[in-house]
Amino acid sequence: MNILNINDTKLYYVGGVVRDEILGLESFDVDMVYEGNAIEFAENLTPHPSFEHPLPQGARENLIEILQINKPFGTVRIKIDGCEVDIASTREEVYERKGHLPVVTKIGCSLKDDVMRRDFTINSLYKSAATGEIIDFTGGLKDIKNRTLRVLHDNSFVDDPTRIIRALKFSVRFGFRLDEHTKKLQDSYLKNINYDMCYKRIKKELIETFNLNSQAAFEKFINEDIYKLVTPQNVKLPDVNIEELVKKYKITRPWIIYAGVLGDISKLPLTKAEQKILDDFKAVKNPETDFEIYKTFEKASPETVILYAVLKDYKKAIHYLDNLRKIKLLITGKDLQKIGIAPSPTYQEIFDRVLTEKLKNPAMSKNDEIKIARTYYNAIFKK
Repeated sequence: MNILNINDTKLYYVGGVVRDEILGLESFDVDMVYEGNAIEFAENLTPHPSFEHPLPQGARENLIEILQINKPFGTVRIKIDGCEVDIASTREEVYERKGHLPVVTKIGCSLKDDVMRRDFTINSLYKSAATGEIIDFTGGLKDIKNRTLRVLHDNSFVDDPTRIIRALKFSVRFGFRLDEHTKKLQDSYLKNINYDMCYKRIKKELIETFNLNSQAAFEKFINEDIYKLVTPQNVKLPDVNIEELVKKYKITRPWIIYAGVLGDISKLPLTKAEQKILDDFKAVKNPETDFEIYKTFEKASPETVILYAVLKDYKKAIHYLDNLRKIKLLITGKDLQKIGIAPSPTYQEIFDRVLTEKLKNPAMSKNDEIKIARTYYNAIFKK
């Protein structure tokens, strides 16, 4: 791993990028830490002379661009030679308000003090950007080898309960399991949850976990009471395999289906589109005929239909997805005008009549549809 061509003995790769390299996996996010003040480091940064092709005088500094600075947390995002990298200052922090963002108490601490703010030992490894040496204060290398998830201290979940969902995510991605003590800490917290927490962060972890689309993870989420982080209501595991439905129907937002199973997720800060998926699901009554099923779901998102399949009526929802939604009327308002029907609210009633017949005979041609429209109009509106 040699993302940046910077030879500074205080600069380290940290967290997931180191973990993934050890596991032989590609890492999409590059996090680095500077033992000291990362913002000052970035502001004084110039590329190391080891670049293969010397640049004209005055051009070298154009390789570096500071994209974003967060002074309270001592972090900086830079773009260097086309690569965007987040660099954090080593820091100490405390959770003055449990379940919310921590407060930084010191910037520029030692690596050994910095490591204690991290979530699991597997994400607590540092790799020197200068020498490639891996520094392991917490036994993370051993835990990666043994595929074990272990927190760094007993208040880890109390400080940040999102780590419980993050552990579930890592179990899906890597096949890791909580060590015995960490599992006891998790179970203890889930029996006495502090609901004054940052639900924006909870939502982020839910999205990352359930967009992986793992039925096994969802079963663990329910059976181990992890779902209680979102709602105190009792939730039962549905009989339907959500993972299979998501794969079959190529759902782009599977997380909202998994979360929707919980019922009350009002604590989560949902977007308008996400809220509409749930509202449309709640608005569904009990469609009986093919026409009612079609009209119920024709403007709903696939996520709404899948949620209906999981929680209410599997057969009707799947019947719509597999059969009914493929059926489309060929007739248009212009066709009605051509046969002498003036534009009016009656158009919708005529279209619905044609649709009722086409659902019975999907192979119906456009001429067949026009005949039905004309016959229906003459019979109903020309009496």
